[in-house]
Formats: sequence, structure tokens, C-alpha cells
Amino acid sequence: MPKGGEIINVGSIQVYDPSAEILDYATTKAAIVGFTKDLARKLLEKGIHVNCVAPESVWTPLVVASFSKEKNSQFGSNYLIKRPAQPRELAPAFVFLACGVDSSYVSGKLLAVTGGEPTV
Repeated sequence: MPKGGEIINVGSIQVYDPSAEILDYATTKAAIVGFTKDLARKLLEKGIHVNCVAPESVWTPLVVASFSKEKNSQFGSNYLIKRPAQPRELAPAFVFLACGVDSSYVSGKLLAVTGGEPTV
């Protein structure tokens, strides 16, 4: 098997400022970030980069199915950009990390795609 590769995990902006309403979700996403960092250290000698994309809220069919009409209409309105992300807006982050040529010096990192929400 050839040396090298890219692993991209999916986290959440919730790791920076967890919401009490979805603490179980935030906790599992924080675990994914820890897993990403540890796995990155272990696999780098094999030329494998491990990173994590952490989006703010994303408009998906699961959101529509999980929330009431009212909550769906307000989803994302509390963010600086005033709306949730569309999946296509996250794609460039994944493409960047998946392209070993452009991201060859990136491993063990969390790439936050937040629509302007600060992460620090």
C-alpha cells in the first residue's frame, strides 16, 4: 500500500462554546477533536494527515426533520451572518484538506467554518 493519505473528521463549532441544550452533541464533537489530534500524531510518520472541519450550524434535511416550522424559520438567525451554512459552502474546506498537495503541511488541526463567528 502506498504511503500517505488524508483523513478528515467532522467536528462542530460547539467545541469552542458548548450549548447546554445540546451538551451530549457538543461532548461527542469534542471527543472527535481529541481523536483527530491524537491520530494525527500517530499517523504522520506514515504520511497520513488527519484533520477536522468544524462548521457552525448547517442547513440539512436532518434540521428540517428535527425542528418545528417556527424553529426552522429562525435557524441560524442568531449568527453574525444571520443564516445557517449550506453544505456547498463547507465543501471548499474539505477539498482543501483532501488535496494533499495544497494541505501537505496541515495535520492535527481543526478548521472552523463559522460564517464569521469568532472561535477565540
